[in-house]
Amino acid sequence: MEQDVLTGFWPVYDTWLIQKITALEAFGALGWLFGNLIEAFYNIIFVITHPASWLDWLTWANTTEDKESLMRFIYYGASVELFFAVFVLFLIVTGVGMLRNHFMWGCVRVLEGVANKVGRFFAWAGLLMVLQQIVIIFMQRVFAVAEISLGFGAVFTKDVSWWAEELKFYNALIVCMCATYTFVQGGHVRVDLVYSAVSHGKKRIIDMFGSLFFMVPAAVLTWMYGWFFMWRHLVVPNPSASDSLERLVNKARALRWNVETIGFSPNGFNAYFMFKVLLVTFTLMVMLQAVAFFFRSYLEWKEGPDSVGKYHDKDVMGDAQAELAAEIH
Repeated sequence: MEQDVLTGFWPVYDTWLIQKITALEAFGALGWLFGNLIEAFYNIIFVITHPASWLDWLTWANTTEDKESLMRFIYYGASVELFFAVFVLFLIVTGVGMLRNHFMWGCVRVLEGVANKVGRFFAWAGLLMVLQQIVIIFMQRVFAVAEISLGFGAVFTKDVSWWAEELKFYNALIVCMCATYTFVQGGHVRVDLVYSAVSHGKKRIIDMFGSLFFMVPAAVLTWMYGWFFMWRHLVVPNPSASDSLERLVNKARALRWNVETIGFSPNGFNAYFMFKVLLVTFTLMVMLQAVAFFFRSYLEWKEGPDSVGKYHDKDVMGDAQAELAAEIH
């Protein structure tokens, strides 16, 4: 446990708690693990009871308190403390869900429902992308105009090349915001050489193992990279994953917003910081869906084959499409 953590975002720990955690860490990796698990309970309680310590920057007034709270938010957004706090919450929810299966089914329905609603909403970006491309072609090739204006009253005017490059953002919206929706709907390609040849129980065990040891680690690694990658394009001085909390708080004296507005061409799309935001959002949704998939796999393993597809909100296709899909599978 680093001393700068104790004297930074979190208040100074009680002497007894510090001594116990330090004693645990002396036992090596296992002691470090249990020490962080114990600390996570304290951190969760403190975050809930002291929201101003890390959310004061939301009411931005360019004060020293705002700057320091933002730096703390950035530091803890991809920290060991956050990982163990989330891990402890997962263990608690999982433990309660194993005792009360209806509670775990409720978690599955909520998490899958969020993925479905978000995916179905942002899927319309595909239609917007096609319509915008048609407009660009007509305005550029038929009417030979250099700019396109959009709006009523307050008109938004940009060069045609800006609108053309913005199509990349629609692609990113579809990929990032619809990925978990596609997963819930069973639309991702998977290799079934082993999976299709085993029993129902073994399939669910494979699913549980895959969600915890493939989906979650990949999402965590992407989050750790994407979090600081995003903030380096939103504020200066640039935060780094290697910076300690004390160093980031010291940097807060010179902190200011510096949102990236540089395009690949002089008149091209200049809101590329949104791609960084999408990367973090995508990773968060994958993490949540990994938890939902683990819960569903466990419940289907426990309750048997009759529970497969329980509460599954899948899109309904036309009769011809449904028959064709059934033949393919």
